[in-house]
Amino acid sequence: MTFAQRLDLIAGLTAGRLRALAGSTTQHSGGAGAAPQRLLDAVQHATLGGGKRFRPFLVLESAALFGLSHAQALDTAAALECIHCYSLAHDDLPAMDNDRVRRGQPSVWVAFDEWTAILAGDALLTLAFEILAAPETHPDPGTRLALITGLAKAAGAAGMVGGQALDLGAERLSAGVPQTVDAILHMQSLKTGALIRFAAEAGGILGGASPEQRAALSAYGHHIGVAFQIADDLLDAEGDAETVGKAVSKDAEAGKATLVSLLGIAQARAELMRTEQAAVDALAPFGARAATLIEAARFVARRDR
Repeated sequence: MTFAQRLDLIAGLTAGRLRALAGSTTQHSGGAGAAPQRLLDAVQHATLGGGKRFRPFLVLESAALFGLSHAQALDTAAALECIHCYSLAHDDLPAMDNDRVRRGQPSVWVAFDEWTAILAGDALLTLAFEILAAPETHPDPGTRLALITGLAKAAGAAGMVGGQALDLGAERLSAGVPQTVDAILHMQSLKTGALIRFAAEAGGILGGASPEQRAALSAYGHHIGVAFQIADDLLDAEGDAETVGKAVSKDAEAGKATLVSLLGIAQARAELMRTEQAAVDALAPFGARAATLIEAARFVARRDR
């Protein structure tokens, strides 16, 4: 099976599991009644509208290093994707990035309205932790607790949400103040990198990895997260909306500082290649078993072409 086929397979598995898990929320566990249909429709719009499901891919493939099947890691992958999809539904809001298109279709707030998009994101955020708390995710309560703690940290104020705050603050509260490369890398390591690092580590948590193996996966996730964001910035600078599936050139139009704007395209691309190799090097302790994760690093670095 090729890398593209594996990516498509896991995307399909994730979508199917998300459909089942989101559907299970239609009835409150206490029997109080069905969830509002409009809200459920918005949740499905946010989660089932396509996407490469790259973060779930990392969860399943890192778990495979420890002999776990797709089925054994799928709920963890789905929980992480709930967080990612909630963040996109909120990011697209007029008060945030004001994007009307996501994954080639109307953003949640455009397809429904702003308040429904906010509540759909809230529902996905809470669903993620409901999934991780369930015995079906892993039979060991300690492992489930480690997953919950890891995802909460990755998604919270010292992770993704903190990165979003830094990004918007630099644009709206500190407009005109020059940004440094270090500041941008820190912001991106939270906004984009935190969930990717968790995705890489989650397989190790599920598989009972040693501290050294967890550290290797964390380093891999860190470097691939940097590469992912640089590639995203290059796509915004050079891509077209039809290929990317969302508006492009928004960073330049908003005057937002990115590694591309500070370093230039040639140097940013060189940094992309450096981080790609650093991600590959981090997987050395796993030897040939990490071949698919190495391909994932190559995929991230080359998705702008």
